[in-house]
Amino acid sequence: MMELEDKYIDLLLNRCLNFEMSKSLFISYDIVNKDFVAKVIDKVKSMGITDIGIDVTDINLTIEKIKNTSIEDIEKDPFFNKSMWDYYAEKNANFLMIDTEFPHFMDGVDPEKISVVKKVNRNTRELFRKKETTFQIPWCIAAVPNEFWAKDIFGDSPDSYDKLYDVIFKMCMVKDGNPIENWDNYLEKVKNFSKRLDELEITKMHYKNSLGTDLIVEMPKDVKWASAANDSNGKMLVNMPSYEIFSSPHYLKTEGIVYSSRPLVYAGGLIDEFYIEFREGKVVNYDAKVGKDILKGIIESDDNSCYLGEVALVNNDSPISNTGLVFGTTLFDENASCHLALGDGFGECIENGLSMEKEELLSHGINQSKQHVDFMIGTPDLEIEAETKEGTIFIFKDGNFCI
Repeated sequence: MMELEDKYIDLLLNRCLNFEMSKSLFISYDIVNKDFVAKVIDKVKSMGITDIGIDVTDINLTIEKIKNTSIEDIEKDPFFNKSMWDYYAEKNANFLMIDTEFPHFMDGVDPEKISVVKKVNRNTRELFRKKETTFQIPWCIAAVPNEFWAKDIFGDSPDSYDKLYDVIFKMCMVKDGNPIENWDNYLEKVKNFSKRLDELEITKMHYKNSLGTDLIVEMPKDVKWASAANDSNGKMLVNMPSYEIFSSPHYLKTEGIVYSSRPLVYAGGLIDEFYIEFREGKVVNYDAKVGKDILKGIIESDDNSCYLGEVALVNNDSPISNTGLVFGTTLFDENASCHLALGDGFGECIENGLSMEKEELLSHGINQSKQHVDFMIGTPDLEIEAETKEGTIFIFKDGNFCI
């Protein structure tokens, strides 16, 4: 296990990030993963990197602060301020974000407060967000287990932590061979799918499945499809793992209804068994059996968080989906399932988009929002019929690519 962890750290530092671009590192993590982060820091120092910034949180302290602080005071409390991220973004540092989940810890916390905390987090690191989305800085999100998360998935057994870590290593191609070579080989194959989707010049996609999804999504003119192998990423691999091919729809041209296929964890709160209905691109109706107030907070976060910013295609027959597990973190669950995202779109998905200002991107149909929340819609029976330059064809059948 320790040898695999060393290989994992090497993958993150020497393939996902890019220390040729920057000699600084910023790490965000929860204190429960402090031993892992200590190993990362030791490795980074051995590489000659000494400028290391840290944003360490404590889930229990965070919950207590949220519960005992009014909404008005949350907006002013420096505890929730993330301006340190902008300080390191100004330095063009590498950003390594360690994701770990605490299932049900946020149960009973006011959903409105959760939304406000997320809003403060976003608004106090705007420079980071701008440089992150335009790939001006190297960044990567990766997961490390904790006992609570492991037991939620594998039950209350002594080896649940090791089981979860083992699954993470498999999903990240760490267990067999050289992880960096494994990912380079995989990403070369993914480029072919992206190229094929670009060649089709898709103008419209019709999603249908047995959950009740019946959704038509139109695409902007000259739209491009991207993946972790996208050239604009340089030598970075921004999510570990990443099995999606994605693009941005025309934010004003989505019609119909879509049903979630997996739970969504947002800022520690759970949203499950929900649907969203769109008209002229905008959310006009929604409901959820669990977490409707949290979903409301996402949709009403700003003027454009009620429009789509992303469409992403992921085979149902994929390394994460084939585990049969629901992880409760978007990092894994979105890479196990086709998904959509409310909020911000991607400039990289349109010609010269990375150099465009917000108003120009909007004029091309690419949504602009301070929010970006992925939610999963893929199922084993999902089919997607697309209007293309070759006519109307299926690009997805039985939950998988058919092109």
